[in-house]
Amino acid sequence: QVQLVESGGGLVQAGGSLRLSCAASGRTFSSYAMGWFRQAPGKEREFVGAKSWSDGKIYYADSVRGRFTISRDNAKNTVYLQMNSLKPEDTAVYYCAAKVGSGSVSGNEYDYWGQGTQVTVSS
Repeated sequence: QVQLVESGGGLVQAGGSLRLSCAASGRTFSSYAMGWFRQAPGKEREFVGAKSWSDGKIYYADSVRGRFTISRDNAKNTVYLQMNSLKPEDTAVYYCAAKVGSGSVSGNEYDYWGQGTQVTVSS
């Protein structure tokens, strides 16, 4: 079992930055791929990015590539989502998720989810 807790959300003006954290507890963190997803009001959950540990690959959605960066600190059992040049359309609840093996853009493949953290970008 893996427990995930996100933090770092908040209100920021367009063009600003935020860094989200996802702290994991439970089983060996380094064996899991970690993903970030988001869900805006009235919209379906959307893939943001994922980082595999097994093959080192990182995946980003086209909408965030070049602005968002995923990193992980296995010693702290934490994965981060650095978000720069934020836009109002980035407003959503952001979730981290974990799965065994390689990262995936499909949320259905992830086994564990955090509770989410709200990010609001004002224009």
